[in-house]
Amino acid sequence: MNTKKMNLFIVDENESLVVGLKSYLDNEYGNDIAISTFSSGESALERIDKDTGIVIMDCCMFDKNGHDLLNSIKKINPKTEVVVHSSNESTKVVIDSFRNGAKDYIVKGKRSSLKIGQNVYSIITYPIRIMIDEWKFSKYFAIFILTFSVMAIVVSITVWFL
Repeated sequence: MNTKKMNLFIVDENESLVVGLKSYLDNEYGNDIAISTFSSGESALERIDKDTGIVIMDCCMFDKNGHDLLNSIKKINPKTEVVVHSSNESTKVVIDSFRNGAKDYIVKGKRSSLKIGQNVYSIITYPIRIMIDEWKFSKYFAIFILTFSVMAIVVSITVWFL
């Protein structure tokens, strides 16, 4: 079954960091996400649309202020989950990021890829968590319902176009 992958954008000027993070996320979630990388905020904004699920971005870009970029992303698609990944540890910057809609703020370092991976996992599994936490479904029943729903949608679309 060919299901649509969640679009994930990595926006950072540090090419070696981007390559390492993309490799890590590909290894962990390659079947569930489609990763695109950008070295500037402007180039990322050109591609962000209603299908952009996750953006991992540095808040200190040469071409665009991080908070302006975050605001622009949220204006284009308020449902896009944005994780700020920065070396800036200023409390003001962190608080401003959350106020502007960031899901999380992760300081760059040795374990930051792992923390980003945990955020991605949390975003991907959100529908299952809602069914378990809010509706009190068992984990396996929630997975079954989600799988059945996706299959029903795919079959309906296929029948519609045939």
